[in-house]
Amino acid sequence: MVNDTEHQLVSLIRDLYGPESLPLHRPVFEGREKQYLSECIDSNFVSSIGAKVTEFEQRIGEYTGGRFAVATVNGTAALHIALKVAGAKPGDEVISQALTFVATCNAISYAGAEPVFIDVDCGTLGMSPDALQSWLNDNAERRAEGAWNKNTGARLVACVPMHTFGLPCRIQQIADVCATWGIALIEDAAESLGSFVNTHSGWRHTGTFGESATYSFNGNKIITTGGGGMIVTSDEHLSKSAKHLTTTAKVPHPYEFTHDQIGYNYRLPNLNAALGCAQMEKLEVMLRIKSEIANSYRQFCSEHKVHFVDAPAGTQPNFWLNAIQLESREQRDEFLKYTNANGVMTRPIWRLMSSLEMFKHCQHDGLKNSHWLEERVVNLPSSVPESEFWRLRQ
Repeated sequence: MVNDTEHQLVSLIRDLYGPESLPLHRPVFEGREKQYLSECIDSNFVSSIGAKVTEFEQRIGEYTGGRFAVATVNGTAALHIALKVAGAKPGDEVISQALTFVATCNAISYAGAEPVFIDVDCGTLGMSPDALQSWLNDNAERRAEGAWNKNTGARLVACVPMHTFGLPCRIQQIADVCATWGIALIEDAAESLGSFVNTHSGWRHTGTFGESATYSFNGNKIITTGGGGMIVTSDEHLSKSAKHLTTTAKVPHPYEFTHDQIGYNYRLPNLNAALGCAQMEKLEVMLRIKSEIANSYRQFCSEHKVHFVDAPAGTQPNFWLNAIQLESREQRDEFLKYTNANGVMTRPIWRLMSSLEMFKHCQHDGLKNSHWLEERVVNLPSSVPESEFWRLRQ
């Protein structure tokens, strides 16, 4: 990207967001957040038991179509429990992608399992079903009880693809591969609340294609509870198991403290859920604004011959984080240096998990596309401008 284009892109970002220093993605609190927080305080239910927790779970379950939802203290905890409920244990392997945020692999490690890294599609930045099928054909065998790694003898207990930056991966094809091989599909939908896939039966929300899915409501997500996560599933038994594990595995009793297995103190506090309920009330407005912002970037990139990472065919993403794809690592680094020096926060995509010390030993399929994208993808400021929120709301 030449300096003139860099300068014009910074000018566009200033037009969208104003003259101050710009973060990548900031929260917007312009709804009933204060009202709902006050109601929690007045009720004295501020911890992990309260009406807002139940309401927030219901809102997310209904919005996504996942039926059952279990709120957790963060998205990593949600993924950890989803893996535990799927049966992940020490010695197992979990198929995922190296192009992801470290929390995905941390959660796999918490369960005692080990990641196997599969390459991504350049068009979605998410796991490639073709690469998944190819790796399984070469390295796995199907048994009555599931899939096993022929090289290590380990059980391939689950597959965890991620919808990167809110862009849906080819999740239906991944689901089909997992079903054929008897591998539990757990969608890492942390970044994709409000993202949909067009299927033969109509539009379907990400996170509803597998055994379960997990979402994040960290401060930088499209809606936030400050911290927070959610497990969503259509399996009532699975949801009850997840809720049991997240509440220290306490057996219900009027006064006795009995716990029937190792549990976790992972429940979301009522205060955080109150924020989530208020944020959900304006999600549709924020999605429309984010689509407008993406369109501004798309038009700029088209005029200046810059590659905009756009919605994959047959999808409607939430455009959580907009991204561009530059021509080389050198051009990427030049762009990052220029924008950040001018008060505009831009960030490269994550370092591949396979290059981190704790995951260097993990199996992978070469990760050709992942390496290529790692050197070229940059995120742009993607927040909902506060003034724009009110302009569209009114």
